[in-house]
Amino acid sequence: MKISIIIPAYNEEKRILRTLIQIREYIKKRKEDFEIIVIDDGSMDNTAKIVENFNLKITILRNGKNKGKGYSLKRGMLASKGDVTLFMDADSSTKIEELDKFFSYMNDYDILIGSRAISQSSVVVPQGFIRRNIGSLAHRLIQLVLKVEVHDTMCGFKMYNKKSRQFLFKKQINNGWGFDYEILFLAKKFNFKIKEIPIVWKNDFQSRVTIRGYLKSFGELFSIRINDFLGKYN
Repeated sequence: MKISIIIPAYNEEKRILRTLIQIREYIKKRKEDFEIIVIDDGSMDNTAKIVENFNLKITILRNGKNKGKGYSLKRGMLASKGDVTLFMDADSSTKIEELDKFFSYMNDYDILIGSRAISQSSVVVPQGFIRRNIGSLAHRLIQLVLKVEVHDTMCGFKMYNKKSRQFLFKKQINNGWGFDYEILFLAKKFNFKIKEIPIVWKNDFQSRVTIRGYLKSFGELFSIRINDFLGKYN
């Protein structure tokens, strides 16, 4: 089996090296063939240089300028060549070792979602009060507006098989933070099989997800319904 790992990165010079070291040590222990893709979303720091100089074969895709996490994920997903493709965040809030929990489900589901919100999951360091409550509100709105029956839509640790990856990300419109639930909305619309898997997650207080970003994603949420009504996903 060939496994692609894609990592979107924007000004991640302080965190990307730690994540790459963890991935390198992990894949040394596995027999699978791994492909690593980092999408540099117009970083203005040394992110790209750190990736280029790292002792591991890595493909770097450069956006040139900052175009958004959704844009980067779409580009990485469609460029990946694995039988399955894992998306993980550059801060490694979910460590690559959690991938071990996915292997027994890969043949039976199209999409595997690392979840912080189901039984047996573990949040070692929680988010702050404000972000935690805004996130809870966002989840309720997603359930209400999109009817997506997933407990944790925005955790940055998800895997797609080749069929779902090529089909869903070609239809993706949203370039911002709302791409996560746009893809899950489309997965439900087109009857892809989804499985949530409990993970260990640790909040990084330097996270790029801001309160402003959450609020902006609320607008993106309603744009998905409008796009669907206008037939843009057909």
